[in-house]
Amino acid sequence: MSGTTTSTPTPSPVSTTGNKALARALATLAAGMLFGFGLSYSTMISPEVVLSFLRFEDLGLMLVMGGGVLVAMLGYKLLPRLLARPVWDDHFHTHPSVWSRDTAVGAALFGIGWGLCGVCPGPAIAGLGAGNWDLLWALAGIALGALVQGLRARP
Repeated sequence: MSGTTTSTPTPSPVSTTGNKALARALATLAAGMLFGFGLSYSTMISPEVVLSFLRFEDLGLMLVMGGGVLVAMLGYKLLPRLLARPVWDDHFHTHPSVWSRDTAVGAALFGIGWGLCGVCPGPAIAGLGAGNWDLLWALAGIALGALVQGLRARP
C-alpha cells in the first residue's frame, strides 16, 4: 500500500468551542452549587439572619461576604500573574468600574430594599432551593423593580 498516508483528524473549531462552552457551563454550575450550599449552610438564606446582621446583632454575614471578597481578589489579582491565560478562555477580562450618580442612587435604593425585607437576590434563589417559597414574593419584587428600571432607562 504505497502511496497511502494516514493522518490524524484535526478537531473542528465547532467541537472545540462546544467543549469549552460545556466546560465553562459545568464550572459555573459547580461554583453556583458551592455558592448555594454555602449560603444555606451559613443560614444566610433566612431573611431573619440577614436582618440581624443589618441590625449589628449577628455579624456572620460579614464572614460570608469576606470569604467572597477574598476569593474574588485572589482570582482577579493573583491568577493573571500565575497563569498565561484562564483555563476556559483566551484572555483575562477586567471589569471597568464607573462610579456615577446612578451608581450611588442605585446602591442606596438597593440598601433600602435590602434593609426593609432582608432579602438579597443570591440568597433568595438559594432559599427557594431550600423550600422557602415565601421568598418568591421578594424575587418577584426584585424582578419588577429591575423591569421598571429597564423600561425607564430606555431612550
